[in-house]
Amino acid sequence: MNYKVCVVGAGRWGKNHIKTLIGLEALGGVVEANPRTCSELQSVYPDLRIFETLDEALKHGFDGYTVATPAETHFELAFKIITAGHHVMVEKPITLTAADAHTLKNLADEKGVNLMVGHVLLFHPAILKIKELLGSGKIGKLQYIYSNRLNLGTVRTEENILWSFAPHDIAIFQYLIEDRPMSVTSRGGAFVQPHIHDSTMTILEYPDNIVGHIFVSWLHPFKEQRLVIIGSKGMLSFEDSTKEKELLFYEKGIDWIQGAPVKRDGPSDVIPYHGDAPLTAELRYFVEHLDGRPIEIANSRNAVDVLEILEKASEEL
Repeated sequence: MNYKVCVVGAGRWGKNHIKTLIGLEALGGVVEANPRTCSELQSVYPDLRIFETLDEALKHGFDGYTVATPAETHFELAFKIITAGHHVMVEKPITLTAADAHTLKNLADEKGVNLMVGHVLLFHPAILKIKELLGSGKIGKLQYIYSNRLNLGTVRTEENILWSFAPHDIAIFQYLIEDRPMSVTSRGGAFVQPHIHDSTMTILEYPDNIVGHIFVSWLHPFKEQRLVIIGSKGMLSFEDSTKEKELLFYEKGIDWIQGAPVKRDGPSDVIPYHGDAPLTAELRYFVEHLDGRPIEIANSRNAVDVLEILEKASEEL
């Protein structure tokens, strides 16, 4: 079946949804109320069906919908789409509170439709490869994972660095570890604006003695997007802000020999990975599950977990 998706919101990221879905031959229509934006879209895509309101689009009965509007509108729009019995993918954050996310999850379960969240980095080919390597036992037992997401700007005035940057990393941690943290500790500093943190360090302690930390800052002299994963048999490192974007395996660790800890300092290897651009892979995955098969990556459970962890970290701040 040739599934068709309607994009709700044609702003900066919504336009990426539109372009990507056209490439997948899965775009059915767009909901956009801004006349100037509609005119721009029509000039680029003359045959594009544009609806002024979501209610109009719902009458058409598309197979699925993506929501790429401002975060404060996500709950209302997703609630309406799910109530109408349609599958939906909502950009992150799925809602502004964990309670609202729970409401959407429960409603989607009740209606028997898929609710997916736009945690696009879960579809990065390097992250998918890391997931595969963890499953194969390449690095042994997972022990420690950390992420640095650092840059100079863009400073937000309506949200702090934790809510701006950390959702990406929390989603990745939840995807790779497949468990909920037993404790969350977060500390940071507000330097540019009162009460809006510019830098935070969040420590997450998981069952089975797995520990993670997330360091985010928009007040940093250079850009760094680094993920490091430590296991009992080896280590992985992925640096997404470099040109090479290499995924490295280090045959390094600590061995116990005759009752004493001894450093194992083996070689490092570049791990090849291949795949689509993350947004293409994400939207293809959504389209492929419009037949009703359960969403496993970036599903509603993942969305709720991320918001609950963010709220806990915010309380700690």
